[in-house]
Amino acid sequence: MEFQYSQWRDDFIKSNMKFEDILKLFNQLLLHTNGEVDEALHWLTELDKQYKLFSDEFGFDDFLQRLKDEGYIEERDGEVPVLTPKGEKKIRQDSLDEIFSSLKKSPTGMHETTHTGQGVERLSETKPYQYGDAPSNIDFVSTISNAMKHSGEDNIDLREDDFEVYETEHMTSCATVLAIDISHSMILYGEDRITPAKKVAMALIQLILTRYPKDSLDVITFGDEAAVIDLEDIPYIQVGPFHTNTKEGLQLARQLLRKHRNKNKQIFMITDGKPSCIREEGVLYKNPYGLDRKIINQTLHEAAQCRKDGVVISTFMIADDPYLTRFVDTLTKTNKGRAFYAGLSDLGQYIFVDYIRNRRKNVR
Repeated sequence: MEFQYSQWRDDFIKSNMKFEDILKLFNQLLLHTNGEVDEALHWLTELDKQYKLFSDEFGFDDFLQRLKDEGYIEERDGEVPVLTPKGEKKIRQDSLDEIFSSLKKSPTGMHETTHTGQGVERLSETKPYQYGDAPSNIDFVSTISNAMKHSGEDNIDLREDDFEVYETEHMTSCATVLAIDISHSMILYGEDRITPAKKVAMALIQLILTRYPKDSLDVITFGDEAAVIDLEDIPYIQVGPFHTNTKEGLQLARQLLRKHRNKNKQIFMITDGKPSCIREEGVLYKNPYGLDRKIINQTLHEAAQCRKDGVVISTFMIADDPYLTRFVDTLTKTNKGRAFYAGLSDLGQYIFVDYIRNRRKNVR
């Protein structure tokens, strides 16, 4: 194996560290600007005026050139810079790193269940050998010890029921739909609730792609209507002047999960408002005031259908509206699901802790 060494450049190391730091900030700005590179760069220069992000050794132009050289952005249609697939992947990885930095990581990097069976991770517990158990999992110490209990001093009488094997964890796979509320309230009163939701979605994608490749993840948005979002389009999600069609969001999520053969199926729903509309025969029926009985009943009916299909709904409330709290309490009882009140700063941690914990058992 050959190694090539070059002259040590302290200035390059410092520059590289500064680039990585500013890149993380730039990626945060991209989520705020719905993936608009020009706008994110503009805000970066505004922040530089106030906080002196750049220096004489590494200026804004140097940063912009590095973004191009390393393939995070490229220019299309003349002079318009856009994100590349590598740039989108970097945002996902940064989101995952940020959320996971304060969480305990699984030592195996897999999904464990409380059940034992034909798995790939060996446990310390043993059990009597049964036909079909892998010979590689035989506990030779316990097996010989069992044989010696009924053997003479001169020979070891090894019998079939002496064999013991290590238990193994039964690894599961899971199909998840992440449903993101894009109603107008997600940016109402100057509070940005959509950016943390997008960050969670990006991190979930990276988590599943890199650590749980047998899992599936679909992402949908719901406002006046529900729609499937391609994973690469998540940074570009925008909030519209929409109401909250929770029923259609749950319905679309359930339809997507039916296509997957995974035994474990779940919906993660991020919302900040009560259901305020449904669609009837192509016409939008809406009522943004209070809890409309027609809207609520049809939404709860869809939650009950999810339960019949074995789909657990975990609702993450990012507001403490009493109408929302009351509705989510009823929905959770109907679906026998889970509900969390998560502040905007810890939304990702709540979701990721729940996601990983769900892997330890079959979701019913």
